[in-house]
Amino acid sequence: MTRKRRLDPFPYLLLLPAVGLMAAVNGLPIVQGFYMSLLKLNQFTLGQYLDAPFVGLDNYRRVLFDPDNPLRAGLGHALRNTALFTLTVSTLAIGIGLGVALLLNRDFPGKAIARTLLLLPWIVPSYVVGTLWGFMWQRDTGIVNTVLVDWLHLLDDKPFWLLGANSFWAIVIPTVWRAWPVMMLIFLAALQAIPEEPYEAATLDGASRWQQFLHITLPLLKPVIVIQLMFQIIDNVYSYNIVSMMFGNGAGFPGEWADLLMPLLTRQSFSYWLFGQGAAVSFVTMALMLLFVAVWLRAFRQSMTHDED
Repeated sequence: MTRKRRLDPFPYLLLLPAVGLMAAVNGLPIVQGFYMSLLKLNQFTLGQYLDAPFVGLDNYRRVLFDPDNPLRAGLGHALRNTALFTLTVSTLAIGIGLGVALLLNRDFPGKAIARTLLLLPWIVPSYVVGTLWGFMWQRDTGIVNTVLVDWLHLLDDKPFWLLGANSFWAIVIPTVWRAWPVMMLIFLAALQAIPEEPYEAATLDGASRWQQFLHITLPLLKPVIVIQLMFQIIDNVYSYNIVSMMFGNGAGFPGEWADLLMPLLTRQSFSYWLFGQGAAVSFVTMALMLLFVAVWLRAFRQSMTHDED
């Protein structure tokens, strides 16, 4: 006869203060934000705040289905840019981070110093990155055009980087520049955790470096790549700081090719004082991202189960 295992409540009591604090810090703003999305909170009722008129799901209806809603102006361009931006930045940041991690995983003089220096872009605050690259992209005085045109002579004329289709790359490159060092650090830690035995066996079998990378390194790094790609996608969908600082601290319009979802939402909500509808858009975005995370993790779990079989 098997004895039932007795549940010890003591560890859970120790965790209770931390759980309560995290629930308060994260849960209360979410609950209040959702309640704001149910209110008619605008320039006329802002003084009432949470006592503003209750309109239920009308904010969601207007955001999703009202073609004359100011918050929907430019939404198509912002969604397109956000999708392309997220795909491009996530792919480049992970690719560059993994490539540099593979180089740093070798022994060479000054390895620790090189690793520290390569982390500098990640240490710089995103607001500073946006301001710094905003000056660098200037057509006549920016260092980018000076290098490309005056020094290297790769271009005949100095292009406008903050106007037109070039503005898309003007926000992609600084974001990748800041994101890839942390990817490098994570991949480097994962590479150093891989044992040497599989590589030694592959070398004895005559496998090349490329074959070892494809059949040993990549499969063992798959969990890390999948999770980091998910984090990158979430982070880039909510990207705001670099764009807002580069094009006017949230008040300026970055143009058709550089306007992302979060800057659009912030600009339109504060320009038209539609705070209730802005909260509704935020919760729709959050719901979609939660759905994405659930599907992503489920697919990853099934893929890992299939690989084990």
